[in-house]
Amino acid sequence: MVVIHYTAMASAEAAVRRLCAPEAEVSAHYLVAEDGTVVRMVDEDARAWHAGAGAWGEVSDVNSRSIGIELANDAASPFPEAQMAALEALLQGIMGRWHVSPCRVIGHSDTAPGRKIDPGPRFDWRRLALRGLTVWPGASAVPDSPVSGEEGPRGTDAARLTAALRRCGYTADAAPDVLLAAFRLRVRPHALGPADAVDLALAEDMARRFPVDRVRASA
Repeated sequence: MVVIHYTAMASAEAAVRRLCAPEAEVSAHYLVAEDGTVVRMVDEDARAWHAGAGAWGEVSDVNSRSIGIELANDAASPFPEAQMAALEALLQGIMGRWHVSPCRVIGHSDTAPGRKIDPGPRFDWRRLALRGLTVWPGASAVPDSPVSGEEGPRGTDAARLTAALRRCGYTADAAPDVLLAAFRLRVRPHALGPADAVDLALAEDMARRFPVDRVRASA
């Protein structure tokens, strides 16, 4: 897998110093600066301590099964074009070398819902999906009216929604509302309130088209 983070620090230089400091006990394979400079800090075939506790699909030890990419960002600013372009090139290389499927390119918030929110609501997941570097709901996934059997826009089957989210990859030990918040951060970052029919439609579309453990299940 590939896990994308932001540094939440003032500069790329400060982030590199921290990621290379033994006492910090944190690391990543790459850091991408705002100007597009890529710093390699850990070999791709070595374990880096970037993900911590969490899960994605069948994977419960994310650090041992993932490459971590830190984006230099203060946690509030947009991601510059040069940085996004460099990230795309980096992802293309990693995915080709390690045969990573687009549904396994995720954010820290996806694998650690409720504990982490990076790379945050300003990160453009749809842009990556258009380049085949991650996944995104289909254009027809949003219903014009409530899903069949629902009473209104806020009425949705919680068990059905959670099941769809887990098929997408959201298998971390977290409450259903926490899993929903992580999913929304990816596809509906400004959505508020209880789960609604749009959440259900998007989650079921993703689960149907991009079940995270499909390859393992069919082997």
